Amino acid sequence: MRVGFVQNNPVFAEVGSNLSKVESLLAGNNADLMVLPELFSTGYHFLSREEAFTLGESIPEGPTTQTLIRICEQNRISIIAGIAERDGDRAYNSAVVIGPEGYLGKYRKTHLFDTEKKCFDPGDLPLRVFDIGSVRVGVMICFDWRFPEPARSLALAGADVVAHPSNLVLPHCPQAMITRCLENRVFAVTADRVGTEERIPGSPLRFIGQSQVVDPDGNILIRASETDEEIQIVDIDIEKARNKSINAHNDLFKDRRNDIYRTR
Repeated sequence: MRVGFVQNNPVFAEVGSNLSKVESLLAGNNADLMVLPELFSTGYHFLSREEAFTLGESIPEGPTTQTLIRICEQNRISIIAGIAERDGDRAYNSAVVIGPEGYLGKYRKTHLFDTEKKCFDPGDLPLRVFDIGSVRVGVMICFDWRFPEPARSLALAGADVVAHPSNLVLPHCPQAMITRCLENRVFAVTADRVGTEERIPGSPLRFIGQSQVVDPDGNILIRASETDEEIQIVDIDIEKARNKSINAHNDLFKDRRNDIYRTR
């Protein structure tokens, strides 16, 4: 399977031009699965709930999801991408899952970061694994990385790959995702953005880039730069994620001691 990511630098609220730029980056690629950043078409730093409603879109009827559906159909690829969702009187930081045949589903961010809490509602959908061809893909969004439970839940549900749309401002995630892969013997595709947003004068947010693909042994197969827009694709062997053996005597999942753990 060929998986990859887009690392972009969106301009806040310029949805049309941000979509056009990503479409040009994706043109002619030969991947099976591409992961796009969190809030890739709107930009990240919402200042109010009103902005989240204004820029949020219904899923799958909204223009961002419809554009991605067209791209997937034309290029015969699957895409997982983070967008702002509006659903009735609620706003969510969401991700859509789209295959060559159309819309497959969505995930709403479970763990909201910092000022996201005053703009978005906490995700209310379960962590879900999607069948994309013969591959099982789970989705988590950005700050979900800081908690071991999402990646473990997806792995226990059968995920081969964890797609991880992100807008990272803390420095720790690229290394932490290596641990998440080792803990669960899964692949992870983190798609981050680059650039700076200064919606509040004197308080810029700088995004760290470093989008990456990590394998079940914790090897970084690709890591992007900290500053540049780019697209990267790599071949992965899915069977590697389905073998949870560490050696002849240890199986990562069979050795779990649920009789000892306290998870609540």
